[in-house]
Amino acid sequence: MPVDTKAVGKSYAPALYAVGREKVREYASAVGESDPLYIDVEEARAAGYADVVAPPMFAVVYSAPAIGPALADPEVGIDFAALVHGGQELVWGPPVVAGDEITTEAAVKDISERAGMGFYVFESVSKNQVGDTVCTGTWTNIVRAV
Repeated sequence: MPVDTKAVGKSYAPALYAVGREKVREYASAVGESDPLYIDVEEARAAGYADVVAPPMFAVVYSAPAIGPALADPEVGIDFAALVHGGQELVWGPPVVAGDEITTEAAVKDISERAGMGFYVFESVSKNQVGDTVCTGTWTNIVRAV
């Protein structure tokens, strides 16, 4: 399966995500997180946060609007019928809390072929409204040979 590497280095328009209190609570509930910091405003404030804290994997929620266009870019050339999740690596900065506005930028980090499969690696960098990097993600997708 030959892959086209012309999109390596391509970046995409930043995506803004406003973190809402109820979305954080809903996410925490959906993934079974019970830490009061994720649910209870008073607990979060008592711990020194401005509002409820987003669980670390909430990064997937605020990164998705930036990663989506990269995955779907025809120039990247992913065959979604043969796509499987390869992995993700996330490096977190300061916690994200309800009320934050997160801007995420995504880019194609690498496209390669191994064992007849295409490997598509994307990088996202998410910053809060004061410019702190709250999460850097490496997203790997594999396209099986069909």
